[in-house]
Amino acid sequence: MEFIDSTALSTALPRLAQAFSADPIHLKLALTSYILALAVFTPASGWAAQRYGARRVFLIAMLVFLAGSALCGLSQNLGQLVAARIVQGIGGAMMTPVARLIVVGSTPKDKLISAMGWFTMPAMVGPLIGPPIAGFVLSVADWPWIFYLNLPIGVIGAIAVRRFVPKGAPDPEAGRFDTQGFVMSAIALSGLIGLAETAGLSLLPPLVQALLLAVSLGAGWLYLKHCRAQAKPILDLTLLRYPTFRASLVGGTFVRLGIGASPFLMPLLLQVALGWSPLKASGVTIATGLGVLVARPFAGALLKRYGFRTALAVFVAATALMTAVPGFFTASTPMWLMIALLLVGGFARSSQFIAANTIAYADVPQPRVAAASTLAAVSQQVGLALGVSFGGLMLHLTRGAGDHALTPQSFVWPFVAIGVVTLLALPVYLRLDKDAGASLSGR
Repeated sequence: MEFIDSTALSTALPRLAQAFSADPIHLKLALTSYILALAVFTPASGWAAQRYGARRVFLIAMLVFLAGSALCGLSQNLGQLVAARIVQGIGGAMMTPVARLIVVGSTPKDKLISAMGWFTMPAMVGPLIGPPIAGFVLSVADWPWIFYLNLPIGVIGAIAVRRFVPKGAPDPEAGRFDTQGFVMSAIALSGLIGLAETAGLSLLPPLVQALLLAVSLGAGWLYLKHCRAQAKPILDLTLLRYPTFRASLVGGTFVRLGIGASPFLMPLLLQVALGWSPLKASGVTIATGLGVLVARPFAGALLKRYGFRTALAVFVAATALMTAVPGFFTASTPMWLMIALLLVGGFARSSQFIAANTIAYADVPQPRVAAASTLAAVSQQVGLALGVSFGGLMLHLTRGAGDHALTPQSFVWPFVAIGVVTLLALPVYLRLDKDAGASLSGR
C-alpha cells in the first residue's frame, strides 16, 4: 500500500499541478512533505514497538496512514495536500521500520540475505504496479481516487496483520522515551530538508533561510552532545563505528540523493515535456519496477560469486549511469529503447540496495540491531527527501527565469546531476575490506 501510493502519486503529479493551478516544480512538496514526516517520526518507531508491541504499533500506524489517505483525496489545494501527506507520513513512519525490525530481529544472520530479499518485495512490486494503476485511474476517474484506493487495501492489510502477526509482549526494558533527543533531531532534520526544499525557488526570504540553517545546525550540534551523554539516544550515532554499517549508510545516502529525484523528474519529462498521457507514461516507467523485481533472485548468487565490495562498486556505477540516461530522452527516442534502459537501471538499483541493506548488519551485534535499523531508516528518508529537492532545484535552474515551459532539453542537466551525485557512493564502497560481509554472502 505504501509503495504503490508513492509511485502512483508521482505519476499523478502533472494532473495535480493542473487541478491546483500550481507550478509543476512546486508539486515536489507533495513528495518531500511525506518523506519529511517519515524521517522525523521514524526514530520513535523502534521504541514504540518495544514499549507497546510491534503488532499494536503496526495496526495503529496503518489506521493513521488510511486517515491521511482519505484527507489527501479530499484536499482542495496544495497546502491541504501537503498537510494530509504529513499525516500519511506519520503512519508510514511506523509501518516499514517496525516490519523491518520484526524481520531482522527474528532472522538468523546466515538467512538474512534471503529474508531481506523477501522483505524488499513490496518495494519492488509497488513501483511495478503503482504507475499503471495510476495511469488507468487517471484515464477513467479523477486524481483523488489515487488515494482512495488505499482504503480497501489497508482494511485487508489490517485483517492480515491481526491474523498472521504474533501479538508479542511489550519489552519491559524499553526504557524511557528520549524526548529531548527526538525534539532536537526533529528540528535538525526538518530544518535541513525544509532549507533544501526552498533553496533557489524564492519561497522564503534569504533572512528566513539563513535563520532556518542556523536553527537546524544548532539543533544538530546539541543533538551530538546529547547523544554522547545518553545511554539510549533516539538515533544512536555510535553505530557508525562499524565499517560495514557506516559504508551502507553513507553510500546509500549518496545513491538516494541521486535516484530520489527520478520519481519526480520522470513523470514531468514524459507527461509535460513530451506531452504523453499518464497511461502511456506509466507503460515506460513500469520498466524500472520490473528491473527491480527481476534482480531479486540473482542477488544472493552475485554476492556469493563476487563479494559485497565488488558487487556494490559495479552496481552503483551502473546505477549512476542509468540514472543519468533519461535526461537524453526526446520525442524521437524509441519507446522500446526507453523501456530497455529503465529495465537495466532498475536491475542495477535493486541489486545495489539489496547488497547495501544486507551488509549494513554484518558487524552490528544483535542487541543493537533495532537501533541500527532505526538509524538506517532515517538516513534513507533524508537521502530521498534531499534527492527530490535537489532534482527540483536543478530543473528550476535549467528552466531559467520567467517560468519557461518545460521541454526535453530542460531535463538533460538535472538527470546528469543526479547521476553524478549517485556516483559519489563509489569511493565509499571501494574503501570496504575485500572480505567484508563474507559471513553473510557465503563467499
